[in-house]
Amino acid sequence: MDKERRLVLVAVAAVIVAAAATFFATPSQTTLPIPEPGQKAGNGTTSGVQVLAQNLEVPWAIDVAPDGRVFFTERTGKIRIIDADGKLLDDPAAYINVEQAGEAGLMGLALHPNFTENHLLYIYHTYSNGSAVFNKVLQLTEKDNKIVDSKVIIDKIPAADRNDGGRIKFGPDGKLYIATGDAKQRDLAQDAGSLAGKILRINPDGSIPSDNPFEGSPVYSYGHRNIQGLAWDPVTKQMYASEHGEEGNDEINLIKPGGNYGWPIEDCNAEKFEKPVVCFNPAIAPSGMVIPSSDRLGYKGDVVLAALRAQQLRVIDLQSDTSSNALTGYGRIRDVVEAPDGSLYVTTSDRDGRAIAEQGDDKILRIIEP
Repeated sequence: MDKERRLVLVAVAAVIVAAAATFFATPSQTTLPIPEPGQKAGNGTTSGVQVLAQNLEVPWAIDVAPDGRVFFTERTGKIRIIDADGKLLDDPAAYINVEQAGEAGLMGLALHPNFTENHLLYIYHTYSNGSAVFNKVLQLTEKDNKIVDSKVIIDKIPAADRNDGGRIKFGPDGKLYIATGDAKQRDLAQDAGSLAGKILRINPDGSIPSDNPFEGSPVYSYGHRNIQGLAWDPVTKQMYASEHGEEGNDEINLIKPGGNYGWPIEDCNAEKFEKPVVCFNPAIAPSGMVIPSSDRLGYKGDVVLAALRAQQLRVIDLQSDTSSNALTGYGRIRDVVEAPDGSLYVTTSDRDGRAIAEQGDDKILRIIEP
């Protein structure tokens, strides 16, 4: 990637960013206790939490179908289904041949907005071509709880044993958003020619939307280190992302088309680039996130954030810049999604090599009461 082309990308982004009016909260610091490694943060048990599945292998991403089925990935390469009656099916929907090293493997999963009609779902996973490792996104077709067809829709995303990103979500505009990490090559985040350290935006068939900020490119935003969560405000449709910092400086960012989020030049204390709306010091390792549209649990419009290192499900009110715990005592929390009935589904991640797994780990939880 030549320097001139990189500067063009930065200049174009600056024009777009300058034209966007937005709200920023004062970056807040972590005030809730962080457990020591291998230690779970209190018992946190409540009758409002159901254990739907256990003894899982690092469930990474989860989504709920309109028919009540729950789809989730295990990092080892399995796509699993919990049926509408709440029973985990014995046989996986598919075994994906993934490259497993550190944090790499089978990661993101998202159901197509029209899943009921087309039975399409999408996954993000790491693979090896024999000489190098990459990440790619597949479009899969489901029939009778089995994957019956697949198609590659974007490929050659740089990969490593850490900083792989991996979260994929459909936005309110019907486009697929793909969060990638810098694959431990910091400068790739600022490189216009690389898919690493970016949020990508593509059509469901893999083509590039005509209204993307950079013509002919899937890049939607850049300057990211390792995004782990994506969410949209159900009212404003604004997009937020959670991101791991290098040493502390974990962030929640409001994502703008063409925005540069500074990595590796700046992070929490950004002056030249986009400033985070929330910054966490010490690190909490934020992961999946959702902004509920239902008030069933009292979290409507707030950011509900899964935290790995902090071992909590955290609720953040961006307007007041305050936060509280919604769930503790289950260890590392990897992902959270809202079901059509307003309940929350959560995955734990105590078998990911960063904790001491206990009997029954890992789990899929459903929160039906606050």
